[in-house]
Amino acid sequence: MPVISFKKNRTPVTVETGANLMEALLNCGLPVASSCSGDGVCAKCRIQIISGAENLTPENETEKFLRETKKVASDSRISCQVQVLGDITVDATYW
Repeated sequence: MPVISFKKNRTPVTVETGANLMEALLNCGLPVASSCSGDGVCAKCRIQIISGAENLTPENETEKFLRETKKVASDSRISCQVQVLGDITVDATYW
């Protein structure tokens, strides 16, 4: 099962393979910014991927559109649109 680790001093969490990144972070008690509740509209749930980007699902059309229109950095992913397939390390500016 994949492990989500954190850049800042937090305990890593284990998630099911294929878990939605936003839901996994919320389930472990971390806040995830969002005004659309994960509907893929606002892009506020962007999470910086420190390592393990290859262990996430490829960008879907919604995420590609949000990246372009909301100017999301290339090292970040829209967490409501991503599934975790392997170990990753993440960060967010508000943690």
